[in-house]
Amino acid sequence: MRGRYVILSLVLLVVGFLISYSYQLTKEKNQEHVISAEQWQKEYEIRSQLINNEEINRELQKELYEKQDQVKKIEESLKDQKQVYYNLVEDVEKFRMYVGDLPVVGEGVEVTLEDASYIPDGENVNNYIVHESHIFNVINELYISGADAISINGQRLSSDSYIYCNGPVITVDGNQFPAPFVISAIGDPDVLIPALNIAGGILDQLVYDNIVVTVEKKDEIKMKPLLQEDKTSS
Repeated sequence: MRGRYVILSLVLLVVGFLISYSYQLTKEKNQEHVISAEQWQKEYEIRSQLINNEEINRELQKELYEKQDQVKKIEESLKDQKQVYYNLVEDVEKFRMYVGDLPVVGEGVEVTLEDASYIPDGENVNNYIVHESHIFNVINELYISGADAISINGQRLSSDSYIYCNGPVITVDGNQFPAPFVISAIGDPDVLIPALNIAGGILDQLVYDNIVVTVEKKDEIKMKPLLQEDKTSS
């Protein structure tokens, strides 16, 4: 009987020890998980700061998208301006060519006007020679048909050139030239030649006035720029 009591006492002692140890261990773990008010406050501040930073990031992201859109619009505007400037440069080059500041080379036509080779007896000689009106008519027709540059016997014309007849010669910007008169025009020959040859047009009028006319297509015509003194004198 005493042995049984001893064994029972030992079992109860061990069980009590285990219960006490388990209680103590559970108490310590619970104490470890207890968060103080200071820790709660710190965690709250961190969470608030995180939320605030996320809001700031969203605003910055929105601002970034807006800036990117602005940059895109500026790039498109610069692209348009570049095209405008390019067109302006082209226009300036064309105008400089028209006023004779630049040399010009291109295909075109040559129209040669000559006095009549035969004058009947008793006829007025003036009715069989080339006058400035004939030259003006040819030049105007060529300009209307799209000629970029025109010269007479190598004398390039400018926007304020003057031409007048003085007997058997014509004067172009102060320079005299005898017949035949070669009018060179740079432009599309497939447009210029049909314009000259139109029925009842300038060539028919010249033939009617007893003028010998020759029209020739040229693959290349070269014209030098007008000298400054030439433009001054004209």
